[in-house]
Amino acid sequence: MEEIKIFTPATIANVSCGFDILGLALDTVGDEMTIKKVSKKGVVITKIIGQDLPLETHKNVAGVAALALLAETESEFGFEIEIDKRIKPGSGIGSSAASSAGAVWAINELLGKPFEISDLVRFAMEGERLATGVAHADNVAPALFGGFTLVRSNEPLDVISIHTPSELYATVIHPQIEVKTSDAREILKTTVPLKDAIKQWGNVGGLISGLYTEDYNLISRSLEDHIIEPIRSILIPAFDAVKQSSIKAGALGCGISGSGPSIFALSKGEEKALEVANAMKSVYNKVGIDYDIHVSKVNKQGIKILN
Repeated sequence: MEEIKIFTPATIANVSCGFDILGLALDTVGDEMTIKKVSKKGVVITKIIGQDLPLETHKNVAGVAALALLAETESEFGFEIEIDKRIKPGSGIGSSAASSAGAVWAINELLGKPFEISDLVRFAMEGERLATGVAHADNVAPALFGGFTLVRSNEPLDVISIHTPSELYATVIHPQIEVKTSDAREILKTTVPLKDAIKQWGNVGGLISGLYTEDYNLISRSLEDHIIEPIRSILIPAFDAVKQSSIKAGALGCGISGSGPSIFALSKGEEKALEVANAMKSVYNKVGIDYDIHVSKVNKQGIKILN
C-alpha cells in the first residue's frame, strides 16, 4: 500500500474508578486520517480540517508519535499525514490520542506491520506527552486495541485487553467548554487516604470481573470514583445534575470522561443509552449550555481502514 485512510476512534479514559489505567473505544465518533508513503524521509502534516492545530511536525501530536515510531525503524520512506479532526481538543474523549494512535497505526500498516500493538501504544504515548505533559496510555491503548483496556503498568508498559459485554453502550455529552488535561491534572491531590484507595481498588477489581462475566449489576456497583471525581467535577457545569438524571434514567453508572468536561454513562442496551442521552440533554437545555452528544456501542475493533 502507498496510501491508507482510517477511522481512529474517540475514547473514554478512567471509566470512573480506573484513573490513568482504564479506557474504552467509541464507535460513532472519531477522526479520519489519510497517510501517504512518500520518497522523502521524515513526517509532514499536510492538512488539518476541522480544528485549528499546528501543522509543524514537532508541535503536532500525530507528528511526534510518528517520529517516535520512525526512530526505531530503518524506513526508506517518509510519510504525509492529513487529519480530518472531528474530535474537539479539550473535550475529554481522547482527541490527542486519536491523532497519535491513528498516525502510528497507519504508518505501521504501510510499512508491513513491523511493530506489535504494544509498541504502537508506546509510540502514541509520546503524542500524549506533548499534549498533556504526561505520557499516559489510557486513551491510546483502547484506540489501538479496541474495546476495554487495562494499563497494568507504564514502566515497563503492560497493556491488557479486557472482555467487552455485547450489550454495553456508552452515552457521552460534551458541554461546549474546554478543560485542558494539563490543567485538570494540576488540581489533583498527590496523596490519597487509605480508606479511599481501598474503595477504589475494590471497584477496579469489581469492574474488571463484571466485564468478563457480563454481570451488569456488578458493573453498575463498581462504577464509582472516590478519588478523582470529587475534585474534577467542580470544573464541569451541572455535573451532579447530569449524573443524577442519568442514573434515574437507568444508566449503570455515570462519571467524568477523561479529564472532562465530557460526561459519560454506561448502559445495558442501545434503547437505555438513548434514554440516558435524553436525560443528559434535558439538564443542559435547562441551564442553557450548548453541547454535543454521542451514543455508541463500545468499539471492539479500534482503528478501522476506510479505503
